Amino acid sequence: MNDAHLDALRALSCTDMSDAMDRLGIPGQCLGIMPLARSFRLVGRAWTLRYGPVGQDRGTVGDYIDDIQPDEVVVLDNQGRLDATVWGDLLTSTASRRRVAGTVIDGVCRDLDRALEECYPIFARGNWMRTGKDRVRVEATQEPVTIGGVRVEPGDYLLGDGDGLVSVPAMRIGEVVAAAQEIAAAEAHIREAVQGGRSLREARTAYGYHNLQTRRDDR
Repeated sequence: MNDAHLDALRALSCTDMSDAMDRLGIPGQCLGIMPLARSFRLVGRAWTLRYGPVGQDRGTVGDYIDDIQPDEVVVLDNQGRLDATVWGDLLTSTASRRRVAGTVIDGVCRDLDRALEECYPIFARGNWMRTGKDRVRVEATQEPVTIGGVRVEPGDYLLGDGDGLVSVPAMRIGEVVAAAQEIAAAEAHIREAVQGGRSLREARTAYGYHNLQTRRDDR
């Protein structure tokens, strides 16, 4: 996928993006969704699936992984459930082989060792061993889902790192990236100034640190 916005995101951090979205009034910080290894990082566009609990039928965890493209992120809304996993060893191995950008789960996964071995990034609420088979059912694919309290639509942009996960609406990605780049540059200048001997107070004042994430229409 040739996408300049993905290239720009690879040079930014979740904190840069979070501050930019605060400035623009966009909710995008996915609460409680964290990398299952500190080294995990992902950048990509959302491919979404929503689960629900089983009823009288057996349910299904779904067969979708062979359709996911490189630079897409599998986004699984399991309603925050911690008692039934919806991602494991075979999915990790297949996704890694297909160069999928990563997996996000509002819930838990299992077989974490495989993800560590493959260096395949998973962002979730944790990991546990009990399968979701016969406990969950696919309700919808490629429809809006909720991840950590944030609405994520198919094609939205995702960035995950050691500080968590942010989701940016596709229609706002250009302005969010521009604001994040401005914020990242200002903080780089502040670090450089401090390393050059200026006080943090002086450097922050010089580069407008305290207003970097402030809504511009609130000034």
